[in-house]
Amino acid sequence: MEPSFIGLLVIIGFGLIWFWNSLYIIKEWERGVVLRLGRLLPEAKGAGVRLVFWPIEVLYRVNLRLETLDVPPQDIITRDNVSVKVNAVCYFRVVDANLAMSQVQNYQYATSQLAQTTLRSIVGQFELDEILSQREKVNAKLQIILDQDTEPWGIKVSKVEVKQVDIPEQMQRAIAKQAEAERERRAKIIHAAGEFEASQKLADAAKVLETQSSAIQLRYLQTLTEIGVEKNTTIVFPLPIDIINTWVQALGGQRK
Repeated sequence: MEPSFIGLLVIIGFGLIWFWNSLYIIKEWERGVVLRLGRLLPEAKGAGVRLVFWPIEVLYRVNLRLETLDVPPQDIITRDNVSVKVNAVCYFRVVDANLAMSQVQNYQYATSQLAQTTLRSIVGQFELDEILSQREKVNAKLQIILDQDTEPWGIKVSKVEVKQVDIPEQMQRAIAKQAEAERERRAKIIHAAGEFEASQKLADAAKVLETQSSAIQLRYLQTLTEIGVEKNTTIVFPLPIDIINTWVQALGGQRK
């Protein structure tokens, strides 16, 4: 075998190796960050077949898809001095691949740690009742703070949700007693309102009976009809006190 042929094979081999290390296929949901002699190129490579000049240039893939970050439970003391455990879930994505590679060493770990510290500091500013009843307000404030802090890294935090709030057993019993007392209070108020409305209706009915003398007779007849349906053997006739007084006065006058 001639030396020139061997040299050609060596050149072809080196060429194939260079081509293999220089050829990259970037997926649709990825971007390629290129370093040329250690310097970051201003524009990341888009999707498709991309060729870089290895070893002068090196390409790093960055995923742009939405990522889910599970924030582990954090021990938090609320504004009203109640110790709770709160965990959350954070949804974020890379919007600038160059910043995500150049401004932070590991953007996923950094975002996770920032989410934990932000969860402790923000939730601690709310009272327990607000955390339980106003989740949307807490979530919105968490999302705004995280989005502002991760913006220099090329990260967009789209949503933060508080998943679970673990309350001590003693506090659960206290909340249950408070809820029971609140239900009793509402029941008493509703009962009192019903009594007030009933008294108003009775007063209106008394005014009608006072002005219409035949109305009381109609009520007597209606009462007899209702008693007759039940087939009772004893019938009680209610007599107004005014009639009895009139009879007593008449009898007293006759005796004189």
